[in-house]
Parts: sequence; C-alpha cells; structure tokens
Amino acid sequence: MTSQATRARTPERPTPEPYIGEPFLHSHQPVRVLLIIGSTRQGRFGPVPSAWAVEQARMRDDVELEVIDLAELSLPMVLPGDDYAAPLPESVTEFARRIEAADAVVVVTPVYNRGYPASLKNAIDWVYDEWAATPVGFISYGGRTGGIEAVEQLRAVFVELNTMTIRKVLTFPNFWEHFTDHGVATNPDAMARAATGFYDQLTWWARALRTARNRST
Repeated sequence: MTSQATRARTPERPTPEPYIGEPFLHSHQPVRVLLIIGSTRQGRFGPVPSAWAVEQARMRDDVELEVIDLAELSLPMVLPGDDYAAPLPESVTEFARRIEAADAVVVVTPVYNRGYPASLKNAIDWVYDEWAATPVGFISYGGRTGGIEAVEQLRAVFVELNTMTIRKVLTFPNFWEHFTDHGVATNPDAMARAATGFYDQLTWWARALRTARNRST
C-alpha cells in the first residue's frame, strides 16, 4: 500500500501529448474516414448525431468523410458457411471495399437493452481482414448513460478484429437534450470542442497506422 507521504514525494507524471508534430508518411494527404450509422430501427435517432458529426468533420481540411447507413445497405442477416470460395453478395463486397479503403472508421451506435444493435454486429461480422490496423472511434447515444455500455462491448469485438479503438468517445446521455427537434446542437460550442478532440485523436492514429501499413508493404 502506498502511504500519503510516499504519494506526496512522488512527482506527477506529465500527461503525454502525442497528437501533434509526429512525422508520418503522406501526412499531407487527408485521412479517409468512414462513418457507419449502426441502427436500422424505425424512428431511430442515429441520423441526427451522425449528421452533426459529418458537419464537424467536413469543417476540417485533414478529413475526407464518407457515410454508410446500414438501413440503406441491405446486408444479409445470414452469414455464409465455411466455403470461402462461395461468391459474396454485392452489398457485402461493397461494404468490405469501403472498410478496406478507409484510414479510420467512426461507428455511431445507440444502446438497446445495455448492448449495441444486431444490425451493427451483423455488419461487423461480414468483414474480417479489411478491419485490420484500422483506428475506430465511437459516437454513442442513449438515456442517462449515453450508450457507453454499447461502446465498451464494441471495444472487445474490435480487439478481435485487430483494430485500434481510440479513447475519446462522443457520447450523448439523454440524447434529446443535446439536439433540437430540427437536429440543431443545443450547446454548439462545447460540442464542437468535443468533436475537435475526437477527430484530432482519430486522425493521429489514422496517420500513424497508415504509415505503418505503407512501411510494411
């Protein structure tokens, strides 16, 4: 056990600031970010924070952003067997292509019964190798917890896929308090600052892992 006296003599460790000034290959190239709207439920709220996050990303010169709405993608709900030579549906190959092309992925998820939606797990499981060495960030929304239970479960899933999930999360507890009925942010300055920190961290990891992938080929 550490005593109070020992704590008093121990200098605080400085907080690292790894997100500025690191040398990366092709650092002048924008980071290709793919945002995935995970809920397909009727009357879902997901498009509202997604549209806000898209707007925040497109204010940056260092991000090129695409959006996939799983409600519009029509991925099959039954996964294939062990025949790896069997042809895949076009929606699956298109989804895999866009995952592979992305330097980073942002997953927008609600929390349903303390977990994330089945539509999101289905999409994740259709792809494997394409996820590797990709940084993943999360935007979550829900009641008083803001969907953080879904995020923590997703972190465990993405570890198995050899991704890097970033620490910062954009979370909206009591989500109806953060946006008007027209989807406008109710506290735009604070939310914009949070988005800046989130995208700063995501793009740092995206550039770092893009550099690592280029050097390993």
